[in-house]
Amino acid sequence: MTIDAHQHFWQFDPVRDAWITDDMTNIRRDFLPADLEPVLAQNGIDGCVAVQASQTEAETEFLVSMARIYDIVKGVVGWVDLQSPALHDRLTHFAQYPKIKGYRHIAQTEPADFLTRPAVMAGIRMLAEFGLTYDVLIYPTQLKAALHLVRAVPEVNFVIDHLAKPDIKKQDISRWSNFMAALARQPNVCCKLSGLVTEADWQHWSKRDFFPYLDVVFDHFGPDRLLFGSDWPVCLVAADYTQVKTLIEEYVQPWGEEVRAKVFGGNAVAFYDL
Repeated sequence: MTIDAHQHFWQFDPVRDAWITDDMTNIRRDFLPADLEPVLAQNGIDGCVAVQASQTEAETEFLVSMARIYDIVKGVVGWVDLQSPALHDRLTHFAQYPKIKGYRHIAQTEPADFLTRPAVMAGIRMLAEFGLTYDVLIYPTQLKAALHLVRAVPEVNFVIDHLAKPDIKKQDISRWSNFMAALARQPNVCCKLSGLVTEADWQHWSKRDFFPYLDVVFDHFGPDRLLFGSDWPVCLVAADYTQVKTLIEEYVQPWGEEVRAKVFGGNAVAFYDL
């Protein structure tokens, strides 16, 4: 099974989705599974993991409803208030939906110490009781906190979204690469090969811009802990789906078909228990 391990759906709301700024005009509209189905078919992808894009339980229910209707949605990464005193009850409630495989908080918008706050760490630790994963969405300035989190909560399986968003446009790599190497030494951490084109120059990127960053994660995580994700439709501000997929395909091609099969599905199936 070939899997896109990271994409989003939304019914566009200019207030809720204010992060979609005026320079992202082409994604200021609805994106639903019916829009993605033909794109996946054209690109030889069997299914996807739908990841939360807003911080409400209504978002989780929305993604579950999409997964119930559309077979392409193999798993859901939802949102729940990790710091809530009622977290256990809420996780118990959502446990009725087997398509929910994990949770995420948009930590990139939070202070640098967010992931190390006791209440947040306790909430993430509770996910292990339900067999759930946690997607880490951060900027490089938050890598130190992420490293502390994954070391302190070894019972949870983590995946780093978008390679922790290195500044590819400015070709900033050294500090980021040191932290990614440290994260990779934790056996409970995987990494998504996603969100790269939007960290580069949207209009003038080339495939070679990304290879030094891919070199780092392949060297340290290895082919068994890397998951392809398109970050559709966000990627559309800089590239179409086929361009994003081809970028990763061309990089992994020298590794052979076995590695390609892992990166484009096998690792996602294993990580999210699809």
